[in-house]
Parts: sequence; structure tokens; C-alpha cells
Amino acid sequence: MYKNVLQAIDGIEIYPLISFSIFFVFFLGLIVYVALMDKKYVQAMSCIACEDETEDTTFEGVRQ
Repeated sequence: MYKNVLQAIDGIEIYPLISFSIFFVFFLGLIVYVALMDKKYVQAMSCIACEDETEDTTFEGVRQ
């Protein structure tokens, strides 16, 4: 029954293409964002869990 309903809608074949395009562009953008991310910022974020809570957590004094 549902198959017949969806086949009766004009222009329904464009929706899977739009969905795939949005999915692809989002993850491509995410990969580019991560690749171009500042390495000092990533290093600072990776050390947050290991630091003491009383330490200064500003990102200006990033340890390397």
C-alpha cells in the first residue's frame, strides 16, 4: 500500500538525491574543518581531562 502511495507522488525521486547531497556536503565540510583546525587548540582540548581543576584553563598558555 505505501509503495503505491509513494509512486503516485510527482517528483518524489528528487528527495533521496537531496538527502544524500546534504549528508555528503555535511561530512565533507566536517572533514575539511577538522583538517584545518588549529593544532594548538586541539592539543589544549586533549589535555583538559588530565589537568587539575584548580589550574588555569585558559587557552593562551597552551602546553606543547
